[in-house]
Amino acid sequence: METGGEMRSVEPLSIEQGQTKGSENHKYGLTSAHTTDHDSWQQVGLLLVTGFNCGWILSFSNLMLVPLGWTWGIICLFVVGLFSAYANWLLAAFHFIDGQRFIRYRDLMGFLFGREMYYITWVSQYLTLLLGNMGFILLGGKALKEINSELSDSPLRLQYFIIITGAAYFIFALVIPTMSAMRSWLGVSTILTFTFITIILLVLIHDGKYNRSRDYEIPGSKVGKVFNAFGAISAIIVCNNSGLLLEIQSTLRKPAVNNMRKALYVQFTVGLIVYYGVIIVGYWAYGSAVSVYLHEELSGPKWAKVIINACVILQSIVSQHMFVAPIHETLDTRFLRLNESINSKENIKRRFLLRALLFTFNTFVTAAFPFMGDFVNLLGSFTLIPITFIFPSLIFIKVKGKTARVEKKVWHLSNIFLFSLLTVATTSSAVRIIIENIREYNFFADA
Repeated sequence: METGGEMRSVEPLSIEQGQTKGSENHKYGLTSAHTTDHDSWQQVGLLLVTGFNCGWILSFSNLMLVPLGWTWGIICLFVVGLFSAYANWLLAAFHFIDGQRFIRYRDLMGFLFGREMYYITWVSQYLTLLLGNMGFILLGGKALKEINSELSDSPLRLQYFIIITGAAYFIFALVIPTMSAMRSWLGVSTILTFTFITIILLVLIHDGKYNRSRDYEIPGSKVGKVFNAFGAISAIIVCNNSGLLLEIQSTLRKPAVNNMRKALYVQFTVGLIVYYGVIIVGYWAYGSAVSVYLHEELSGPKWAKVIINACVILQSIVSQHMFVAPIHETLDTRFLRLNESINSKENIKRRFLLRALLFTFNTFVTAAFPFMGDFVNLLGSFTLIPITFIFPSLIFIKVKGKTARVEKKVWHLSNIFLFSLLTVATTSSAVRIIIENIREYNFFADA
């Protein structure tokens, strides 16, 4: 099993070490503590499919389709999926600019737009990744609690299971230090993914056939429906995008652009069909009453619920690692000894401390605020929309604006304008939902 191996240094092409706009030098070099130029497109495609088909999809029927209904829900699923595929396809082309390579999104933005955009991109990405990891920890905690509830008449508090989940994530991140090192675990993750999805779909179809009381009425007042609809669009964006494409692309063998696009084709065909399928069937089966955590509605036998939740927690241990790996990479590159193996005695000690600090913080925050659903919308609107849709068009205008045809420039300028408006609208919606629900939030709630 590959667990990182020797650290690989890449050419110092990053603006962090080279010249930037205005001849600024950034503090950190491009040399990475993690593996680059190593993985096949098939491996990365499978990584994306299993990463996005994680237990999060159990929440998306409620977050996406209930506020939109059938017609607008299906339209938004299709349009956001299409635009997400296009935006990621476009960004993959800018892994190289004028022969210069960028393995981190913030490097690329800083090179083109200066130091401020470097830090704006960095903060936006890491807020997204930190909140996403907390969501994974909460997801795992809920899955463990559901197992405990099925097997015991007096289940423990949610916080105990959040701590167990955080500890499991920490151990995996310690043993499997890099994204490339996940290779041997992707087969296990795939089996777990399609096991719980198959069982869920079978139970959902059974429940849908016999559920005569469901309706698809969109809840809320007229104003509330509008805000909730924008919140649903944010959730769809989260469902399709990670905000770390260049970091994933850095692990690929050459030609990195073509291989990244092949992996994206896998994500937005096979992967999208699967998680959209669960979302749509879940809404069909239960209508507007579908739970924020789908399997709470399932009428199947106890063993089915236990297997589903066991697969969810085990699969999430693997899939969450993709979304938090860029944070590990930054910390490892800054604090590990780069002239030694990543698995040297000293680097293992340092990696243990770094992982422990990160997961202790994330686990504590998750235990204190176990109501992440509303923050998924905020995550999708405030940070992920600009990173996914606005920044690639800004890059295109900057890099190719002088030579591109007029219609292409108009297209990208229109994207920047429209998605900027969408950012404002969805962020306002997310903030409104949080303010409305703030009275229901309780620290360390046994949710």
